[in-house]
Amino acid sequence: MTSLSEDPPPRISEDDRDTAVQRLQEAYAEGHISHEEMDELLHHVLTVTTHGELVSAMAPLPPEKPATTSTMAAASGWIRRRGAWRVPRILKVESAYGKVNLDLSRAVFEHPVVDIELQLPYGRARVTVPRDAIVEIEDLRAEWKDPRYKPRQPSRPGGPRIRISGVMGYGRLRIRHSRR
Repeated sequence: MTSLSEDPPPRISEDDRDTAVQRLQEAYAEGHISHEEMDELLHHVLTVTTHGELVSAMAPLPPEKPATTSTMAAASGWIRRRGAWRVPRILKVESAYGKVNLDLSRAVFEHPVVDIELQLPYGRARVTVPRDAIVEIEDLRAEWKDPRYKPRQPSRPGGPRIRISGVMGYGRLRIRHSRR
């Protein structure tokens, strides 16, 4: 017997669905599932509405690789990263009074979506992203000055999606696309 006070199962978001489709594509590209299985699972993922249904649709896939998280922290001074470096799935950057300069233009992206969480109460940050990157800053809270970012159309499809979140106190975030 079902009680009237029970909440309906939570619905999945478009981000959940996109992530599931991406996992399917990766499993197919790595040879874990056949073309027919890909078509069938894709149909299921695109038609389910709840988390439980999504979990059962994804059950035939191998376990997901654990997300990698890295933290860069300093009390003051510079936090710099440039050149060819591996970008973790989740990058946390913390600095009380320092400046942050992240150059992702020649970085190696092992994940199609990268989350950068900034905790800069008094510092400022400059982030250079690849030319074809898609940048999202909706989850960033800036208390003093708004971030400076002029979105551009990716020059070619398939660039990384970089989601920047966190808190900027009395500094400013500047984001620019590289020219290369």
